[in-house]
Amino acid sequence: MKAEPRASDLSGPSRARDRGSIRRANLALVLRMLRDEGPLSRARIATGTGLPKPTVTSLVAELVGLGLAGEGPTRREGAVGRPGTLVRIDGRHICGIGVEISTSYVHVLALTLGGEVAFEHRTAVAVGDAGADAVLDLTARAIARCTAALGRAGARAVGLTVAVPGVVDTRAGAVRYAPALGWRDVAVTAGLLDRLGAAALPLTVENDAKLGAVAEHAHGRIPDMVCITGERGIGAGIISGGRLLRGSAGFAGEVGHMPLDPERRPCVCGRAGCWETMVGLDAILRLAADADDEVHDQGVALERRLAVLHDRADAGDVRTREALERVADALGLGIALLADVLNPGRVVLGGYFTHIGDLILDRVREVVAERVMAPDGGGCEVALSRLGFTAAARGGAHLALGAVYQDPGAVG
Repeated sequence: MKAEPRASDLSGPSRARDRGSIRRANLALVLRMLRDEGPLSRARIATGTGLPKPTVTSLVAELVGLGLAGEGPTRREGAVGRPGTLVRIDGRHICGIGVEISTSYVHVLALTLGGEVAFEHRTAVAVGDAGADAVLDLTARAIARCTAALGRAGARAVGLTVAVPGVVDTRAGAVRYAPALGWRDVAVTAGLLDRLGAAALPLTVENDAKLGAVAEHAHGRIPDMVCITGERGIGAGIISGGRLLRGSAGFAGEVGHMPLDPERRPCVCGRAGCWETMVGLDAILRLAADADDEVHDQGVALERRLAVLHDRADAGDVRTREALERVADALGLGIALLADVLNPGRVVLGGYFTHIGDLILDRVREVVAERVMAPDGGGCEVALSRLGFTAAARGGAHLALGAVYQDPGAVG
């Protein structure tokens, strides 16, 4: 049994070829407009889509019938007279599931079509030590618990996306190489489908940084952005013109292995001098504390260990502050290169950077401004993610829901 990759509206609009497909495309157009702009009047939908008002009325009625949209009176602040009727996203019974397999946990999260969290659970596990089969066993059980919980709440999932930190062959559903996990040629899709059996959902496997970018795009709708995910490894998800940039073979974004380290430290990828040896989680922990320090204890939640570093920096600890400054300089160096090549409107720092980023953000911005060739940094803003360690799972859920925005009628 083989699962085909799920369509995502980030891949571009679908093309209508006959009357039925034209109607499906128009349904999708209206639904995406409600997602992007929030509650709207039918007149506003007609203006924005260019569709006749009777057509919009019919399409809205169909979306309401499918449970994907709702209508209700809304009075704007200061308005007088009868309240207007607005159409809004509903979809409380439709969910997408995102699963992140990280180095230290498996995180399952389900989002409704309206973006509300319907289920969330994180299981701590040393993935590299456990081995791929045991991790896939755990992941399948977590997915089954999620779908069961959704069923009890009267909801159902339309798809599932699994995020993994490494080189992912999306078409084959396989992780070709994930050095942080110790995985090589792991058939994730086939393994999960075998374990889930008849309960299996349409399933996609994707790189965690790309899914982090999907989540950030859904959160802020920035059309040109780079999202850098920081954990043991460093990866990037790239949104260009509102679409996820995959590259010719789907492997775009492996920025952590740019050869930037002048000290040529060995990297887990087998090479030396990679950027992630300068800015990855292992780098900040190595620079900030000795090996027997509590911040290296993987039995302690990463958020807690990062909070310890933050507290030490706030207290003026010299070693911690010097470590943060060194990572900030190296981070700014790599971001400046990406800004020169891609000219994004925003670079978002996610993963572990969200927990200590307030301590380094000003310095990173200074380095980027100094090094980017274009005036004013090419208009590139460096910002911290507000999604933290949930970004990859959220992006996976959004990607799974992309199929609904491509063809709303298929969920009926």
